[in-house]
Amino acid sequence: MRLPLLALGFIVLLIAAYRLYGRWVARQFELDDNLQTPANRVNDGLDFVPTRPFYLFAQHFSAIAAAGPIAGPILACQAWGWLPCLLWISLGVVLIGAVHDFSSLAASVRHGARSIAEIAREHLGRRAGMAMMAFIWIALIYVIVAFADITAGSFTTGTEELQSLQLNVPSDFRPGGAVAAAAVMYLLLAVIMGIVERYLKPPLWVQTVIFVPSTLFVAWFGTKISTLLVLDTKTWGLLILVYCAVASIVPVWALLQPRGYLGGFVLYLALALGVIGVFFGGYEIKQPAFTSFSQPGMTGLLFPFLFVTIACGACSGFHGLVCSGTTSKQINRESDMRAVGYGAMLAEGFVALIALVTIMMVAPAEIKGFKPGTIYGNGIGQFLTLIIGKDNLPFAITFGAMAFSTFVFDTLDVCTRLGRYILQELFGWKSRAGAAIATLITIAIPVYILSTAQEGSYLNFWTLFGASNQLLAALTLLAITVWLYRARRRIWFTLFPMIFVLTITLWSLVGMVVANLKAASGLDVKMLNAVTASALVLLALYLAVSALFKLRGERNASLVMEAA
Repeated sequence: MRLPLLALGFIVLLIAAYRLYGRWVARQFELDDNLQTPANRVNDGLDFVPTRPFYLFAQHFSAIAAAGPIAGPILACQAWGWLPCLLWISLGVVLIGAVHDFSSLAASVRHGARSIAEIAREHLGRRAGMAMMAFIWIALIYVIVAFADITAGSFTTGTEELQSLQLNVPSDFRPGGAVAAAAVMYLLLAVIMGIVERYLKPPLWVQTVIFVPSTLFVAWFGTKISTLLVLDTKTWGLLILVYCAVASIVPVWALLQPRGYLGGFVLYLALALGVIGVFFGGYEIKQPAFTSFSQPGMTGLLFPFLFVTIACGACSGFHGLVCSGTTSKQINRESDMRAVGYGAMLAEGFVALIALVTIMMVAPAEIKGFKPGTIYGNGIGQFLTLIIGKDNLPFAITFGAMAFSTFVFDTLDVCTRLGRYILQELFGWKSRAGAAIATLITIAIPVYILSTAQEGSYLNFWTLFGASNQLLAALTLLAITVWLYRARRRIWFTLFPMIFVLTITLWSLVGMVVANLKAASGLDVKMLNAVTASALVLLALYLAVSALFKLRGERNASLVMEAA
C-alpha cells in the first residue's frame, strides 16, 4: 500500500469518527452551555481560568501529545512491523482513547473540576479513592522518570543522523547543544508570551503572529550557539527536574498556558510537515508490514505488549489526569468539551501516524540502534527540507529534535503539577507551602533514580510506564462507568473499552513481574520494576473488586425500591 493512500484513509476515519461517534458520545453526557462551569464559578486566576476553546485546545493538545505517541509507534514498528501498529492506533483512538479523554473531561467538569481520584472516592468509596490516588501518583513518577531521561539524552547527543551526515557545518557544531539551546529559548519565549498576555492583553492573533514564528527562529538560532549549553546527561536530567518543580507551582498563565499554546503550534507544524512528506515527498514503505508474533526480549510478545508499547497514540490514562487536573479547570462552556476532549485525542492519533511514517520510510538496517527521538527528528527534518532545501538540513533536523523535546517538556511540567495536586488532595494541603512540599515529594524519587541510573535507562521503564498508563485508563473508565450507572445512563461505550484495556494491561504487568524477578540481581532497576508492577496489579484488583461491590449494592438497592 502506498503512503498517501494509507494516510488519506486514516484522515477520513478520524473525521468520520469526530462527526458521528464523537457527536453520539457527547449526547450521552447531555452537554448544556447554560450550566456554569467550574472555571467560571471559581475563576481564581491561578488554576481556574476560563479559556477560549482554540487557546485551550492547543494547550491541552500539547500537554497530552508528548513522547508517547511518537516513541511508542516507532518502538512497536521495530518489534512487530507497521501493520499491527496501524490497526491498534486506528481502532484504539476512535473507540477507546477519545472516549476515555472526553468522558474524563466531562466527568471532572460535572464534579466541580475534581480529579479522577476524587471522582473514584465519591462513587467507589473512600478507600478506593485513596488506592486510586496512590496508583496515579506512582504512574506519574514513571512518566517523569522516563521522559526526563529521554529529554536529557537528546540535549546531550542530539541526533546521530546529524553527526553522521557530511554537511557544511562548523567543526565544533554540537547537535545536542543546538537542541538544548533551542528548547531553553522556547521556554523563555513562553514565559514572555504569558507576561504579555497577562498585562498587555493584545489580541490573540497579534500574539500568534509574533510568537509562533519566533519558535522557528529559536530553532535556527540554536544551531548558531550549539556550544553554549553543553552538559552531561545527568546534569541535564537534574536541571529538567528543577524546571518541573518550578513550573508546577507558578500560575498557569505564566507558563502552562502560553507554553501549551506555542507547543500546540509546534505540533501543528510537525503534523503539516508530515502531511507534506507523506503526500508530496515520494517516500516508499521500506519497513515490513509484519515480522512475527514474538521477538526476543521481555516485551517480545505482540499480545499483550503491542497495546502497552503504543500507549498515548491509541489510549492513555495520563490524558485523564490532564483532563481532570488542568483542562477541566479552564473549560469555559460545556460544548467546548467535545472538541477539546474527543477532538484532541483524534489529533494525537494522527501524531502517532506521522511518527509511524518516519520509520516506515526507512529500511531497518538504516536505523539499527537509533533512538525513537532520533528517527522522528530525522524524519521531520527530511520533510522540512522539501520546503527549505537540503542545504538547510542541520536546521531542519534540529527543529525536528526540538519539536520532540518540546512535546516532552509539555508533559513533564503537567505531570509534576498533577502529582502535586494528588498529594495536596490526599493530605489536605491547601496552602502555597503545601503546594511546595507536595512538589518536592513528587520530584524526590525521579531525582534519586536519574542520579543513580545509567544513561538511556528510560528503556528499562518504558514498558512499565506504558502498562501503568493503560491500566490507569482502564481504572478511569471503571470509575466513569460506575458514575454513569448510578446516574442511570448508558454505560456500554465505557464498559467494553474498560474490560479490554484492563485485561490487556493486567496480563502484561503480570508478565513483567515474572520477567523482572528472573532478571533482577539484588536491589537494581529490574527489582524496582517488579515491585512497582506488583503494587500496580494489587491496587488495580482492589479497585475492580470495589467497583463490583458498589455496582452490586446499587443493583440490590434498585431492586428493593422497585419491590417497594
